[in-house]
Amino acid sequence: MTARRSVNKAACKRLAAELRAEIDLRPMEALNPWKLAKLYGVKIITLSALGIDSDVRKHFTITRPEVFSGALVPFSNGAIIVENDGHSDARRRSTLGHELAHVVGEHKFGTSLVNERGCRLTDQAQEDEAAEIAGELLIPFEAAKQLARREATDEDVALQFEVSVELARWRMNATGARIIARRRSAAYRRT
Repeated sequence: MTARRSVNKAACKRLAAELRAEIDLRPMEALNPWKLAKLYGVKIITLSALGIDSDVRKHFTITRPEVFSGALVPFSNGAIIVENDGHSDARRRSTLGHELAHVVGEHKFGTSLVNERGCRLTDQAQEDEAAEIAGELLIPFEAAKQLARREATDEDVALQFEVSVELARWRMNATGARIIARRRSAAYRRT
């Protein structure tokens, strides 16, 4: 059994902060992933814009949109992102944030995108790191702490950063922002 590499959350936080600074975003401002993609020369192609059969397009955008969100695809000397424009804008931001995290994290492509059964191949360590970078890009730790001190709901956080309530909930939990705010409040009451 091989040991699983853990994600360096501090490094992911620093990288995301640097990227947000490159596009002049303050911690409480929502990320525009399309702007970040343009800065890094990553072309985004929607499923609707692909020259694919209309039944296939309908399957992925309307009938079963949950089976495909997006993919980073090697192209020439770089990569393109294919994303499902059948999803809500909040979901698309999350997808693009994740795929861009692979780019800025300088993740390597495997020799194949799928196995012999057609299942997607992934490097779990890279996926975990991309999730962490994307989370920091979309809802920075400092913003999560500030919103927790204000007792913002998951819905408030989602609106602030134009993401889904599920993503907002995950970030508020993963950052420990509400625990930090409760401890700080309890310490303040004791003094």
